[in-house]
Amino acid sequence: MDNRTIARKLLEYASALEAQEMNVYRVRAYRKAAETVLQLDRPLADVVKDEGRAGLEALPGIGAHLSFTLEGLLRTGEFRTLGPDGGHIDSERVLRSVPGVGSCLARQIHEELGIGTLEDLEQAAHDGRLARLGVGPKRLRGIVDSLAGRLGRHRLPEIMTAEPSVSELLAVDEDYRRRAERHLLPTLTPRRFNPQHDPWLPVFQADRDGWHYRVLYSNTALAHRLGQTRDWVVLYFHDGDASGQRTVVTETRGGLRGRRVVRGRERACREHYAAAGDVPARSA
Repeated sequence: MDNRTIARKLLEYASALEAQEMNVYRVRAYRKAAETVLQLDRPLADVVKDEGRAGLEALPGIGAHLSFTLEGLLRTGEFRTLGPDGGHIDSERVLRSVPGVGSCLARQIHEELGIGTLEDLEQAAHDGRLARLGVGPKRLRGIVDSLAGRLGRHRLPEIMTAEPSVSELLAVDEDYRRRAERHLLPTLTPRRFNPQHDPWLPVFQADRDGWHYRVLYSNTALAHRLGQTRDWVVLYFHDGDASGQRTVVTETRGGLRGRRVVRGRERACREHYAAAGDVPARSA
């Protein structure tokens, strides 16, 4: 089990504790432990192998309780805690903590989709599975906005084993922005950062080369603070097996300055522009 997987499990458990209104300090402890694991320069499994629980407890923010959980996770694959719940998560209770998800819908999501975490619920909201369960557009928007606010600050960067090419992502981004500027797209009324309740957020769905896309401008706190809500574009995509998301922005620094860039795939973007004979000059 690699460090990223361990960190994800810690964050998922922290989200579950928060949803069940558990002690805020306990929630923070699991999130801090996730940060510690991600920042390690060697596998956590090696720490346990070489130094045992004593090695774990020497790490920042890892005490006796968390070392018990981490050691058990690495040795058995089971997430166990010394707390009263023993690491058990009431999945339907976690789902019910999201506005718009009542008891019946939570049970349906858990039983029919096999979903028990807020992270998986967010993915299902974006890839169409919730809509196929009969969740209407208005309720779906509320669920998406609520989850974005709760999970955004503690989200792990996605590592995707398969995704569309940079050329295709940039083409979809261009198509979305062109349609949005011409007011050719339906608009959503975000609940977050929208006190006037204006229907300002254009949304675009498309199918290209085996991928289904759902595209919209970024509605995060950072995008609003930096005035980038009409520049940063978030693309959610899936092909039935793989799924993920990328953000496309106008680069403001370096050799790609002034070009549209897929965050996390800057090198591929440079190769894309080079192949098109459109390599921007490097900044001084």
